[in-house]
Amino acid sequence: MGSILEIHDIEKVYPNGVVANRGVSFSVEEQSIHTLVGENGAGKTTLMKIVFGMEKAQRGRIVFRGQEVQIKNSLEAIKLGIGMVHQHFMLAPELTVAENMVLGMEPRARKIFFDKQQAYHITEEISKRYGLAISPDKLIKDLPVGAKQRVEILKALSRNAELLILDEPTSVLTPQETEVLFKTLLNLKSDGKTIIFISHKLREVKQIADRITVMRDGSVIATKAADELSEQELAYLMVGREISFDRISPPTQLGEPLLEVKNLQYTNEDGLVMVKNVSFDLRQGEILGLAGIEGNGQNELSEIITGFRRADAGSLRLCGKEVLGLNPRELRERGIAYIPEDRMKEGVAEKATIEENLIVDRYNKENFSRGIRLNWPYITKFSQDLMQRFQILATSTKAWVSSLSGGNIQKVVVARELSSSPQIIIANQPTRGIDVGSAEMVHGLLQEARDAGKGIFLVSADIDELLKMSTRILVIYGGEIVAVFDVVDSLTGKDLGPYMLGLEKQGTNHGKSYSEVL
Repeated sequence: MGSILEIHDIEKVYPNGVVANRGVSFSVEEQSIHTLVGENGAGKTTLMKIVFGMEKAQRGRIVFRGQEVQIKNSLEAIKLGIGMVHQHFMLAPELTVAENMVLGMEPRARKIFFDKQQAYHITEEISKRYGLAISPDKLIKDLPVGAKQRVEILKALSRNAELLILDEPTSVLTPQETEVLFKTLLNLKSDGKTIIFISHKLREVKQIADRITVMRDGSVIATKAADELSEQELAYLMVGREISFDRISPPTQLGEPLLEVKNLQYTNEDGLVMVKNVSFDLRQGEILGLAGIEGNGQNELSEIITGFRRADAGSLRLCGKEVLGLNPRELRERGIAYIPEDRMKEGVAEKATIEENLIVDRYNKENFSRGIRLNWPYITKFSQDLMQRFQILATSTKAWVSSLSGGNIQKVVVARELSSSPQIIIANQPTRGIDVGSAEMVHGLLQEARDAGKGIFLVSADIDELLKMSTRILVIYGGEIVAVFDVVDSLTGKDLGPYMLGLEKQGTNHGKSYSEVL
C-alpha cells in the first residue's frame, strides 16, 4: 500500500530563534497507525500543526495523496481530508454532543432555524457508522474524558477526515478508556483511515503502532516498523541514554505522620460537593498516590491542602499542628511545596522571566536580596544552576517563560518547588506534558526527597506513573475516597480502573457498565 502523506525537508524556526523542525522527512503509509515520539521540544506537535495548517514552515514540501499541497490553514486541511484531535479538546462544554458535532456546518430548517433533529440524526448516523456509541443529547460538560474524546474523533470523521492526527490522546484516560480508544483506532484503520498518533507512553506506542518515527532536537532520528523496536530501544533513541521503567524500590521504613487529613468537605460555587469526607495521612518517607479521572475532586483537595481553597469542614494537621485555613504563603513557610495541575494558570507568571519565576517564593530571603534591592548576580547564578540541574531548555535565565515549550515551563515549576527545601510536596500532575527522559529525572528527584524523609502526595492521571512511584495508592471518585491500596507491588491499571470510573467501591459494586456513563 502506498503513502498517504510525505513530508520532505520541513524547516520551522520560531521568531525567538528556537528551531522546531530541522529538515524533517518521512512518509506515512495509507491505512496504517503511525506513531510520532520524542522528547519535549523535539518538534512533534509543531510538525503536525504544519500538516494541519496551524503553523507555517519556512522550507519544505508536503505531499498528500500523491499531490504537493500548500496548506494555509486548518479549513484547507479539513477540505483535503486531514483531521486533528488536540491534546486539549476543542469542544464547547455548555453545548450538547450533537450541537458540537455540527458546529460550523449547522443544518437549517427552512434555511433559517437550527435543525436540532437533523443534528441528532447526523450524530447518530456517524456514531453508528464507526461503532462509537455516544448520546447526542448529553452536554459535553457531563461526559467523562473518554467520551469527550469520542466526540472529537467523530467530529473529525464527520468532516470526511481520511488522515486523523491525535496529539497525546491517552494522557488523561483510564486503562479501560484507553482500551476502548485503541479498539476504535483499529476499527478506523480497518475502515480505510490512516492515524498519526503522538504519544509519550512507549508501552502504548508499541501496542498500537504499525510504524514509529522518533524525533530528537527537531530532527528525525529513525523511522522503523514497530516490531523492530523495544520500549528500551525507543527510549534510548528519544533521549540518547538508557531509561528505567521499573517500579522504584519501596522505602525501608515509614516515619511519623507529616500530614493528617480528617473529614475534609468542600462544596464549590455551583453547589457541587467536590470533596466528600476525605481522610488520610501522609507519612515521612512515603509517596502516597491519588488515582482518579480528572474532575473528581483531586484539584480541589490539593488546593485545600496548599491553602488556595478553604474547606467547609474538617481538619488538616501538619506535624501535629492544625493548619487548616492558613494562606499559601504561611503553609509554604511551614514546609509545603506545591506543583499545581494547571502550570499556566497557577504555576508560573508567563509574562515574567525564568529567573523571576524561580525566585517568586524566596526573593525576600538571605542572599536573594540586600535590604530592599534584589541581588541579581546571585539570582542569575542560582537560576543558571537550576536550569542546568533540571534541564530547562532556554537561551537565557532572562528569557520570558511564555517563550518556552509546555514541557520546559513544567520544569520551571518543578525546579522552583523541589529546590525550596520542603517537608511535604503536593505534586499534582508533576510530569504532565514532559517526555520520558525528563519524567525519569523528576521521578528520581521525588524518590530522593522520599528517601530523605519527605512526604510526597502524588496526584496523577498517569496510571503508570502512580504504579511506578507510589508506596500506597488512594482512588478518588465523585470527591470521595473509594479505595485504598496499602500493597501496590502486584497492582495494575486494570485493578484501579473500575474504581476510577465509579463502577466499584471497596466493599460494594455499583453495578454500572462503562457504556452507561456515555
